[in-house]
Amino acid sequence: MQKLLAFIVAKRHWFIFILCEVISFALIYRNNVYQRNMMLSSANVITGSISSVSGTVFSYFDLQKVNQELLERSSLLEMEVLKLREQLNGIKVDSTSFGQVFLKDTIFTDSLFSGNYIYEYITAGVVNNSTAYMNNYITINKGANDGIRPDMGVVSPQGIVGIVATVNDHYSVVISLLNVKFKVNCKVQHTNYFGALSWKGGDAEYAYLEQLPTHATFQTGDTIVTSGYSAVFPPGIMVGIVESYNKQNDDNFYSLKVRLATDFHSLNALCVIDNRSQSEQKVIEQEARKND
Repeated sequence: MQKLLAFIVAKRHWFIFILCEVISFALIYRNNVYQRNMMLSSANVITGSISSVSGTVFSYFDLQKVNQELLERSSLLEMEVLKLREQLNGIKVDSTSFGQVFLKDTIFTDSLFSGNYIYEYITAGVVNNSTAYMNNYITINKGANDGIRPDMGVVSPQGIVGIVATVNDHYSVVISLLNVKFKVNCKVQHTNYFGALSWKGGDAEYAYLEQLPTHATFQTGDTIVTSGYSAVFPPGIMVGIVESYNKQNDDNFYSLKVRLATDFHSLNALCVIDNRSQSEQKVIEQEARKND
């Protein structure tokens, strides 16, 4: 306390000066309209500048949250597109091949609005990713506690990414499409011609769709999508664009060079696809193979 009093006494002339300045500005503000307006204008400019800077700073730190919200909205829209596509396919089947048989009892009736659509999305972030090896993997920040299981498909906002390989409570490792062990059944969009897509190593922008029959109709620039002939990916997920093609060694099939839609060098936010009927489908398929 004594030190404080000694400091005030030693600096008393400064305190008196500041007090006089405050009183002077108060008198000027109260008794002079012009000076009052100038002070208010200057204060507004300073306040506006501070608000602009603080808004920019807070917006920057809020980008991660905004990106997550956009990803979730994108996932919901993707689900709606897949539902609509399945509904339209069902209508086509019902009105052509099975119109007389299933006219009043089609499996697609009200499926779009029943809430029983078998696919759901779980959003996740990338915590580790490799592209420089022959067998590349991706680590995501969601695990068993978030509903992730092995053999679930993984996609980015641009297209397919890979399949979940191993899972613990909080993290999962995904076999990247950029892995020579990875294969996925794909087709030329708007056709029923399908084949096996795989990566050969080297350039991360290209994969190859093989075993496409020679009577298949397609051309460069066509879109390649997932066929839906598995329990992993829904039909119609974007894969890439046909860059070129040639015949395979036996001349019975085409090999298509596909420019991948997903940029594996900049993966950030992903979606894991939960097919709620996957286990049931696997069981019945394994049961059928026992008779081979």
